[in-house]
Amino acid sequence: MLFRRRRKIAEVILQKDPACRNLFEAMFLYPVVPALLSHERAHRLYLKGHTTLARWLSHRSRKKTGIEIHPGAQIGERLFIDHGMGVVIGETAVIGDDVTIYHGVTLGGRGKSKTKRHPTIGDRALLGAGSTILGPIVVGDDAKVGAGAVVLDPVPAHATVVGIPGEVARQR
Repeated sequence: MLFRRRRKIAEVILQKDPACRNLFEAMFLYPVVPALLSHERAHRLYLKGHTTLARWLSHRSRKKTGIEIHPGAQIGERLFIDHGMGVVIGETAVIGDDVTIYHGVTLGGRGKSKTKRHPTIGDRALLGAGSTILGPIVVGDDAKVGAGAVVLDPVPAHATVVGIPGEVARQR
């Protein structure tokens, strides 16, 4: 089962990263693979109420991969995190299917509420390197967030957002 899951993640890498030469390379040399496998285990523990153990597993994974995913975060299918170093995904973040995240992206919270405080990312969204998306906002399906953008407001589906603060530069 673990090998099949590792292979499934690697197939996404091979499809999306032109620098990846083969399945073996994707399976064993990309930090997103152990990060996502660890998150899946930590998330199951978190949902069962074993929050301390889940956080410990998440912490270990962050030290190993440079990718920090809170065990409470909900992650869809076929997430691709390219490079990964410095990616932070907060506790109440929700990520849709087929999302691409580049290095240095933060899906952070606003406030200290115990309720929803992190972003929801729609299917097929692309989050550029160093972008910061804060608060309980929605980034719509097929949206793109430019490198270095700071997004504090909802992003419509099919929109491209750039700048600080993030503003819609293009809408399909």
